[in-house]
Amino acid sequence: MKTEIPEEILRVKQRLSIIGDSPALIEAIKRAVTVAPIDLSVLVTGPSGSGKEFFPKIIHQFGARKHKKYIAVNCGAIPEGTIDSELFGHEKGSFTGALSARKGYFEEADGGTIFLDEVAELPLTTQARLLRVLETGEFLKVGSSTVQTTDIRVVAATNVDLLKAVAEGRFREDLYYRLSTVVIHVPALHERGDDIILLARKFAADFAEKYMTKPISFSDEAKRALMLYNWPGNVRQLKNVIDQLALFEAGSEISRRQLLEALPLNHDPQSTPMIAPSDDSGALERKMIFQMLFSMRDEIENLKKMVSDKADGPERGAGSLHDVRALMAPEHPSDGFSGNPLDRSEKKVIEETLARHDGNKKLAAEELQISLRTLYRKMQDLGIS
Repeated sequence: MKTEIPEEILRVKQRLSIIGDSPALIEAIKRAVTVAPIDLSVLVTGPSGSGKEFFPKIIHQFGARKHKKYIAVNCGAIPEGTIDSELFGHEKGSFTGALSARKGYFEEADGGTIFLDEVAELPLTTQARLLRVLETGEFLKVGSSTVQTTDIRVVAATNVDLLKAVAEGRFREDLYYRLSTVVIHVPALHERGDDIILLARKFAADFAEKYMTKPISFSDEAKRALMLYNWPGNVRQLKNVIDQLALFEAGSEISRRQLLEALPLNHDPQSTPMIAPSDDSGALERKMIFQMLFSMRDEIENLKKMVSDKADGPERGAGSLHDVRALMAPEHPSDGFSGNPLDRSEKKVIEETLARHDGNKKLAAEELQISLRTLYRKMQDLGIS
């Protein structure tokens, strides 16, 4: 049974055009609305591209500082040599190029809210300055000895595990606890269930309206694929994929194959999420067999190399390189490729996968969880036309 969303949360979503009704998203919005009137520091966590930038806006617009300035700063985009000047300002002549005095963001946003995105990228020296502002409201411009004060609310965001960064000495522990008075976690897109379909439709409609193209729709299989994909780039990646489809497939109903072709190739099956298997009951088994074959081939190659490295000369005794090669050689090498049973099984798996996708190598590589380049090489090695 779907949980009823409070009227206040619905107003927030409508005001900031936030799409989605997943419990994890609604809980994050509730926390932002609850803390907004209370002047506490807030740390927003979550993976890159998940929409963390909406939450400092909620906190500012629904808090007591809503009529004051709101400044968003991407800490990762400012060079280390100028970050102090950007945040706290500088005096004329304080460094080469400082032709005049300049206010920093903390002075500009006095009375308002400052959003420090990618806060984990701040240098340790800047972290010390930030801690002083949070504790006392005081700061020094670069090149100045005059203490200034500011009344400002800080909301920070990061996709980094800050406790790990603290343990590694990359982030100050005292600053972490100052920033994380209240923590709001923004869920990854793959954790948001049906929100993926709602967002895909919204992005498709927005694109058609903005560029006056015919809108696209999604087949049931495409919707299922949207839900099963892990979306490592989160909402940002989904928007890019939908924009691409809306441009090149305008007016079409997007099929599963069209969606797969718009997704990036997976060069490393260990690190890049894949589309889950289709309803074909043998798909998962085929994939597991193929991965097992690859693993066994790697072990055999390692064994060959190990024996080769230990072969010192022409003398051969029990367990020598000659004996190992004899054991591994095909008994009847007459089929145009290695007689190794692993090769024959691997060739069969690749041929069956290509046949299922009508020879489409990109889709075959997707199912086999290998790169297109690896597939071409294996086809050449195994004599597959």
